[in-house]
Parts: sequence; C-alpha cells; structure tokens
Amino acid sequence: MRPSTETLWANQDQHQGDRLRLFAAVSGLNGVDEIVSRNKTYRQSHLVEFIADDYRGEVGLAEQDFDLLVSLYAGFVSEHCTRYLRVGGHLLVNASHGDAAMASIDRRYRLAAVIKSGGPNGYRVDVRDLDAYLIPNQPQALTADRLHQLGRGIGYTKSPFAYLFERIS
Repeated sequence: MRPSTETLWANQDQHQGDRLRLFAAVSGLNGVDEIVSRNKTYRQSHLVEFIADDYRGEVGLAEQDFDLLVSLYAGFVSEHCTRYLRVGGHLLVNASHGDAAMASIDRRYRLAAVIKSGGPNGYRVDVRDLDAYLIPNQPQALTADRLHQLGRGIGYTKSPFAYLFERIS
C-alpha cells in the first residue's frame, strides 16, 4: 500500500463486476481494516484501489509498497504479487483457487486471522484458534507443484470465507 492507498486485486474475467462488489464488501470489514491499519507507517487514511489486470505480468507498481493484497477467486496471486506487499502487510485470500493453500506453505507468511460469514456486514474477523484451520480434509503433501497440478484449492476440515495472512519476511 502506498501512503493512502490500499490495492485490491481482481483478475480480469467475465465475473469481474461480481468480484469487485465482493471485494468492496470485504474491504469494509472493521477487523481487517484494524489489522492492516495497526502496521501502517503513515498518517493518511487509506484508499481502496481496484486494479483489473493480469497479475502474472508486470503491473507497474513499486515493490514492497502495499499493506493489503486481496486474492479472492483469482488464482495464485501471492506467487506473482508478494513482491508488492511490504513485510508486515497482509494477504487476504480464500481457498477456492488455491491461494490459501499456497500462502499456507509459503514461509514468507503466517496466518493472522480468518474471515467468517456472519456479523453486522455479513462477515466477521476471528483471530482465535487459528491452529484449527488449514488442516486438509485428506492427508497430503502440499507443494507449489502439487497445487499447480490441481489448478484449484484443496478442502479443509474448517472452511471460513477467507484467510488473512501476514507477510513476515
């Protein structure tokens, strides 16, 4: 996040309008906003910016300049875009297209919270019992190659709407 800018990513496809509305709802989560704001190093308030582009290529953004990166139903965004997220920044992902599994095996991230359905705006942030999440339904060795081979996420024993990871290195 550049000072006063939060970037939320959307893959350009036929469902982009629906996804942008979903991203807008999630970006209003007080818990996510509070977690991200705790680590910001500037005084300005943040601005949500949607970038509809192919995240696998060059997007013209400064590296380690953003506080929040969102990958909901967009694929392995973290693989290509972690370079834009500063250490201490957060990655908001869901399990659908594999980015939650990818982040869970990436040593640059740690699980900071889960986003559950419910609450005043339809979602709530929970930081309790995080060890109970990201446990595969079926025991399996998770690697980046395996996730690419699957081309999608895996099933977990507990499935919140989304996961919030913190970049730690």
